[in-house]
Amino acid sequence: MEHQATGDSMWAFVVIAGFVILGLAIAYAKFRNKTTPAEDARTEQATREMYKEQSRDDALRG
Repeated sequence: MEHQATGDSMWAFVVIAGFVILGLAIAYAKFRNKTTPAEDARTEQATREMYKEQSRDDALRG
């Protein structure tokens, strides 16, 4: 029966280690993905312009 306990503890370690690694990866990605307000504003403006252009194209086709 000791072999079963060793296998169970190994799986517990693997599951916990995987959870910790996943958490660290998510935290790293979150902190790495910071943008400045100027970059956010530029992205928003470019998106608005793209939507306007798409609407113009749709109106010409329709």
